[in-house]
Amino acid sequence: MITRTIPIEELVVKIPEAVRYMMQKGIKCIACGEPIWETLESAAQEKGFSDSEIEKFVSELNALAGEQIRNSAEKENLR
Repeated sequence: MITRTIPIEELVVKIPEAVRYMMQKGIKCIACGEPIWETLESAAQEKGFSDSEIEKFVSELNALAGEQIRNSAEKENLR
């Protein structure tokens, strides 16, 4: 489960698609070389996002994680 205190580095290992998500939201640009050792919460706060927006990010990232798990399971079933 993703929480607001997850380190960015751990987040992108668990959910590689989170890189694109964060870039679309303007939270982090990992491809640009921004540091990844802070938490999702601190990175979002640094960019001016409110607590309610951060909670929405957490919810959306958890949905993304669930989708990734489902897709992996479907791929396994096709083998």
